[in-house]
Amino acid sequence: MNTDYPSAQESSVNKLSTAFVCLLALLAASIVATAAAAEIRIQHAKGETVLPAVPKKVLVLDVPSLDNLDALGVQPTGVPGGNLPSYLAKYEAPQYLKIGSLFEPDYEAINAAEAELAIVGGRSSAKYQEVATILPTIDLSVDNQDYLASAKNNIETLGKIFNKEQRAKEMLSTLDNNITALKQRAGDSGRAIILITNAGKVGVYGRGSRLGWLHNDIGFKTVADDIDDRFHGGDIVSFEYILEKNPDWLFVVDRDAAIGQRNAGNAAEQVLNNALIQQTTAWKKQQIVYLKPQQAYIVSSGWQALTSILEQLQQAMNKARAQ
Repeated sequence: MNTDYPSAQESSVNKLSTAFVCLLALLAASIVATAAAAEIRIQHAKGETVLPAVPKKVLVLDVPSLDNLDALGVQPTGVPGGNLPSYLAKYEAPQYLKIGSLFEPDYEAINAAEAELAIVGGRSSAKYQEVATILPTIDLSVDNQDYLASAKNNIETLGKIFNKEQRAKEMLSTLDNNITALKQRAGDSGRAIILITNAGKVGVYGRGSRLGWLHNDIGFKTVADDIDDRFHGGDIVSFEYILEKNPDWLFVVDRDAAIGQRNAGNAAEQVLNNALIQQTTAWKKQQIVYLKPQQAYIVSSGWQALTSILEQLQQAMNKARAQ
């Protein structure tokens, strides 16, 4: 008998073994491909972060991002303690883990949360490296020189991360409509000063400030291009300066109200109620808009805050045109 050739039974076993190995290889390849497809690659202010899947537990150390997540319908696990705007006050409830302040995160609480993603930005951006050593972290700081595009990109990014793309598209559509409506009025509305009141003092914001987008993106004409935007209280000016520049519009941010320190003496309306301001075109035409302070100063780039400010200014433009 020739034993150099396998029997029919051995041949069948070999074929089955080969088929089984191929099946395992295909299954392994499928698992790898599925895992790769589930990965979420996020470009942000500090580089790229790769998430293995949609995170179920997220820690937020950025108020604009909390605003956006709230609008998207995403529930955070942890939030900053302290001065949240009134429309986000529900996150002060005990069921939301408090993970420190925007400037001083509680690293022990962050580590104990065993979350899958942390979000920093703006005031908390400086703590990115420390937080990123604990868990995957993204920095959603906005670019003041390209403010609205940056803010819209953050909404798209969060929509992608949390599988909320359709809701993000709806939010961006609303935002774009409000931007377009205000831009149509801004160009021929005259010159504007973005004013901030702080402990009885007044300062101005320019093109590089947190509200510089009103000049850069919306088109309100500025009274000066040499405004120093390095300070949270604005470039300190006198009432004489405001009268000299004589703006058609004053857009006012009451910082004391924004941070919960407003009183009868430092209220923006009181600070500006003087003989010099009363001589300006803005006063005479009743074109002074006291922006919602928390939205303008604390949140600023969140979708709900931006939408609120855009609608407030649009209403002021409509009122001025009707007079």
